[in-house]
Amino acid sequence: MEYLPNDPAMLVSSINMLLRDDEFDSLESLCCYFDREIDELKKYLFENGYEYNESQKQMRPVGIEA
Repeated sequence: MEYLPNDPAMLVSSINMLLRDDEFDSLESLCCYFDREIDELKKYLFENGYEYNESQKQMRPVGIEA
């Protein structure tokens, strides 16, 4: 994957796939590789209904508990 998509649903899917398949060991390393600011990415996805669950290493819909 050369870049992260901008569409929120596709972005979440891409992030979760890359973290799940052990391409990256953390959201921080993923953001560093794709030259994205982690805080901006989290803010953008939160505004679109997603938040990062650190314990599960995945983006999830806001309000969904582990």
